[in-house]
Amino acid sequence: MLPPDEIRALLREHDDPSRRERPRDFDLEVAAHRFARLTAALEERFAPSGSSGLYQDASAYGVFSVSPQDTDAGTDTDAGTDTDAGLWVELSNFGGFVTAGTGRDWSEPGAADGLSRAFVTWLDELCTGAGCVLVPLRILLEPYEGPTPTLADDDRIFLEALAAAGYDDAGGEEVTPPVWADRYFQWV
Repeated sequence: MLPPDEIRALLREHDDPSRRERPRDFDLEVAAHRFARLTAALEERFAPSGSSGLYQDASAYGVFSVSPQDTDAGTDTDAGTDTDAGLWVELSNFGGFVTAGTGRDWSEPGAADGLSRAFVTWLDELCTGAGCVLVPLRILLEPYEGPTPTLADDDRIFLEALAAAGYDDAGGEEVTPPVWADRYFQWV
């Protein structure tokens, strides 16, 4: 796996505020091939318990999910996780970035925890072979202060507009500051 500082540099390098959904040089054929390689290997590892899907109107390309009962929870040498929360792997439209976590998606508390070392090592080797870069979720959960507006920014602006219009409570919702996952693995 690349060192964290190199991964952060790649995240910054691919951040183009004029291209929220996909980069200027996005190649659908390359992305489809990468996703096919990832899902084929994940299907082989998790047999019929996994499912995959593609995103639309998002900076993420696709996701592969494994239900909680099928992740072989328990030891650190198992197929996927050290928890019974299920797991998911996502491919971004940008930079061939791939991330993985536990639970339903990256926004759930604890999603960056519980992947076994054996699974992360296997996934990193798979990503390298597919021309992808594995980005640990803990890095993607770091604050995003780049130039591209995210959904978190849109939510904040909306709540500020409600407050300016006299709706003080605005539903009592609190908007969390954007993180790198909002930039590369989110709806746009």
